[in-house]
Amino acid sequence: MKIEVRLFAYFRKDRDKKLFLEFDEPVTPADIFKKINIKEEEVAILLINGRDGKANTELNDNDVLSLFPPVGGG
Repeated sequence: MKIEVRLFAYFRKDRDKKLFLEFDEPVTPADIFKKINIKEEEVAILLINGRDGKANTELNDNDVLSLFPPVGGG
């Protein structure tokens, strides 16, 4: 199973904008957070194929997971 992970804002620090990950078994966004060392509570917006998703949703082959941290600024 291939999953494309798109990272935004400071999630890109020391990582690429896009990660292409392969798995032999079913995987959820929460599993991917652990694999790429992002804490679940740091993810403000999680999209699966451009739609609102949940950390415990089982992903399908060729899904695109987009991860956004909280937005801040002044």
